[in-house]
Amino acid sequence: MISPSRAAAWGATVLLLVLSWWYYPPPQPWRTSPVLNWDASGYYLYLPAIFVHHDLRELNFRDQLLKDYAPTPEFYQAYRHPGSGNFVMKYPAGLAVQELPFFLAAHAVAAPLGFPADGFSPPYQLAIKLASLLVSVLSFWLVRRALLPRFGEWPTALTLLILLLGTNYLTYSGAGHAGMTHCWLFFWYAVLLLLTPAFYARPSLGRAVGIGAVVGLMTLTRPTEILALLLVLLWGLTCNRAVLQARLAFWRQHWLLLLAAALAGAALLSIQLFYWHYATGDWIVYSYQEQGFSWLKPHLWEGIFSFRSGWLIYSPLLLTALVGFGSLRRQHPDVFWALLVHTVLFTYVTFAWDEWTYGGGLGNRAMIQSYAVLAWPMAAALRWLLARPVWAAAYGVLAVLGCAYGFWLTQMAIPGGHGLLAAGDMTRAYLSRILFRYEVPPETALLLDSNSEFTGAPLNSRVLWQQDFEQPASGLCGTPALQGSCSLALDAAHPQSTEWVIPARPGQFEWVRASADARADQAEWDASRMTQYVVRFRRGNEVVKERTVRLQRALDAAWPRTLHFDMRPPKAEFDNVSITFLYYGTNANLLLDNARLEAFDD
Repeated sequence: MISPSRAAAWGATVLLLVLSWWYYPPPQPWRTSPVLNWDASGYYLYLPAIFVHHDLRELNFRDQLLKDYAPTPEFYQAYRHPGSGNFVMKYPAGLAVQELPFFLAAHAVAAPLGFPADGFSPPYQLAIKLASLLVSVLSFWLVRRALLPRFGEWPTALTLLILLLGTNYLTYSGAGHAGMTHCWLFFWYAVLLLLTPAFYARPSLGRAVGIGAVVGLMTLTRPTEILALLLVLLWGLTCNRAVLQARLAFWRQHWLLLLAAALAGAALLSIQLFYWHYATGDWIVYSYQEQGFSWLKPHLWEGIFSFRSGWLIYSPLLLTALVGFGSLRRQHPDVFWALLVHTVLFTYVTFAWDEWTYGGGLGNRAMIQSYAVLAWPMAAALRWLLARPVWAAAYGVLAVLGCAYGFWLTQMAIPGGHGLLAAGDMTRAYLSRILFRYEVPPETALLLDSNSEFTGAPLNSRVLWQQDFEQPASGLCGTPALQGSCSLALDAAHPQSTEWVIPARPGQFEWVRASADARADQAEWDASRMTQYVVRFRRGNEVVKERTVRLQRALDAAWPRTLHFDMRPPKAEFDNVSITFLYYGTNANLLLDNARLEAFDD
């Protein structure tokens, strides 16, 4: 009879394979690069630059790449180095090194199969997809191998299932955003957590070089993964003087192995240094330009608990792992400090990054690789729970709900899925409105900006302001009008409407509802370019509370709609409400008409 942990590992394998097949290629009519897009194309770009175009400095193929495959709307994967005048890749070379064998296989078969041997045609896309899928499958078997002898069958099995179904891992595995670094780094963490205890049990040159190479490759992929070195150095240590002395004696005895590990890691890291020197003449280049860390003001609360992209909001079952450090200390005190110190510092560094949403995504994707580490305290917690049937039953209900929630989120976020997840723009009201649904009305998207919704029957409704735009300012009359002879049409020459001001004071109403008829010739996908409907509560000219709503979030091409959003007045004093419309560059020919601001009570 198959064991529970083996069944769970096979279940993970089957689910990864099925989802990879089901959602590939995702329907993306505006893009012909289903895997190698956005950041994934930046990590990968070294390979076509070297082996196809032989152009690692000027990247003269970049415009044709955007035209043929549109991996990104604009080219941001590299920037012009001010000193040398050459292009420098924004992203490190580590993932390209790992993808190289799969790239070469695709390169060998592309032309014989009738595809362009250009680095981005379907064989290359499929090769990177299969590569990521392979490491995703192997990762779960490696995690099982590490956990099983320490925690037993059922804790190991449940840990594997929770990591797969109850977190955001699946979205960034080989079954989802396959070209990203996260599933690869998860794999190398799983390898490291097998190599490290094996090395301390039986030191050898092969294991030392393996550890150095793994840490070096991880750091070459994402520089902050140098923190993985803490796992190696702290493994087996406790707050005991004799243990510390024994570890120092161990390294004095095996200093040559330590040197071999350091040389292996340095050899891999030198790839980046030699590339920078080749491209710019400098040995060290900071390629992220204006992006950086706020070490004294990390975004811990927003990064972990915000609805926008909070880690635990979208992977709540990982609380099991965090609580499980207590159980881990009792069950395996020799690994407690290594895993805890790594987790604390990894989390701090992750959310000290200024762009803490990491370009948006499901539940802060930058934490995903650490799940191979968090699997240990999670398994310890589950082992503790399973020894207490009442606690286990209660947790089982939460775990089932958490896995259902996690798998639903995966379907919302995975390429080719239902697409209700708004990466980096989520709000409490929007998540509540779409929860466990697969279709919602288009106007639901307005909750991404308003983050409030009145769902009852309005009482004492009255109109505070209305505007039909029949007598707009010069140049703002859009035709054919939605109603009457004119609709409001903003453009680059007229980026702002009149600002209308209405007297109002606290206590006069409990809600306001802003509405307008809207139509656009085409959908606008870039939220930063959408025209904004702005309602401000003010004290004099001082803004006390503001809502800026992009009506184009809810508009399809050439389909007029009446849209509205709700807003509570602020608790602070105010004496007027202002309404205005602002243009931010859309080319969709947006027309607005019959705008109103109504007040009501609940």
